[in-house]
Amino acid sequence: MASAQDLQSLLRFLSQDAKVPLAQALGKVKDLQAAKLNTASDLAGADIDSLKTVFGDEKIARQVLNAAKRVSKKRKASESSGPVPPSPKKAKPLYGQPLNPAEFETSLALPEAQRDEEVLRSAVVFTNRAPLVLAFAVTLLKYTMPDQPISSRLSLAQAVTSMNSKNKAIHIGIDQGHAAEDEGWGEGQPILRIMTRDVRVMKRWGYDWEEPSTQDTLKASTQETLASSEATLVEEPISKEPALWGVDLEALKKAAAPNNATGHKASSSQLPIFTAQSARAYLMKAFETPKDPSKAAPAKKQSGSVMAAEKERNLGMVLGALELLYESWVHVLGKEDLDKRAWGWYVRVRPEVATGAAGWGGKGNVKLSDILDLRRPIQDPKREPE
Repeated sequence: MASAQDLQSLLRFLSQDAKVPLAQALGKVKDLQAAKLNTASDLAGADIDSLKTVFGDEKIARQVLNAAKRVSKKRKASESSGPVPPSPKKAKPLYGQPLNPAEFETSLALPEAQRDEEVLRSAVVFTNRAPLVLAFAVTLLKYTMPDQPISSRLSLAQAVTSMNSKNKAIHIGIDQGHAAEDEGWGEGQPILRIMTRDVRVMKRWGYDWEEPSTQDTLKASTQETLASSEATLVEEPISKEPALWGVDLEALKKAAAPNNATGHKASSSQLPIFTAQSARAYLMKAFETPKDPSKAAPAKKQSGSVMAAEKERNLGMVLGALELLYESWVHVLGKEDLDKRAWGWYVRVRPEVATGAAGWGGKGNVKLSDILDLRRPIQDPKREPE
């Protein structure tokens, strides 16, 4: 009978290396035990038909078999090279993320949204289209995926923005070839539909970004695999969805290119992602104040800190206008319908730029009153309902 540690290792292999969804992995562990497939080495030596019988899907079966062979090969290579002396340097956290998730999320906070309609009605920002898509998407996710931390919402919104930019570049002839999403990169990863784009995501199992007092600390260990003293896997419904990263398919495609000098091939646990820090930094510097052509240029150039504060204030106004827009519809539209409408709303207010390649990266004015005008009309309480 397999030990609790063996079970934990098996489930970790299935969910992290083979990228089998955790709920499915939990349901297959007992079947794998019955077939005496308790380790990655056992799975690497199995035939595809046996794995198809367990998983009921040839695609998943091959995915598990290939991952098992890859892991076993690495393990043998490591063993043959002898023991590796411990590194004196402290390992860096994945993706440059601080060790304390709560502090990491706090560091990603966006400026406070300006929700004063009188202020927003007269406000105009100068920007290009990509950061406006990013602002639309990250605010949308606040209402369609409220349980996701800000790091995930920024990453997913950046995925939408980058995929849109890539397809636009191909459409106007600036970029050649096909988008990675159209070529099937990231196959096997879960998909989320966000503002007309199918975003490949990676689940961040075990990432607990909330304060310990607000969540049961045992949930993370349940997701990793738990067994009783008799090694019977505890199967409990997972009440909270894990945090997500948006997978960078173009980076994945580039990394696997034959002429890539690094020769890097991302494993299932090292997929390139859209980082939340980069998305936030892009938003923070993207919304300028339009220049008044009737006024002469100031004799003294503004300092960097003054310009940064101005852009931060403008971003707060953009976020406030978007929050008021989504809040007017969120109680009458389902999440899917709200998501579908978001792209059309963006198209109606995006800055005007030249058509084709001439307009690539071009900037223009965005009137925040135009965003406010997209809100659901408030019904007159004196009017009889239809």
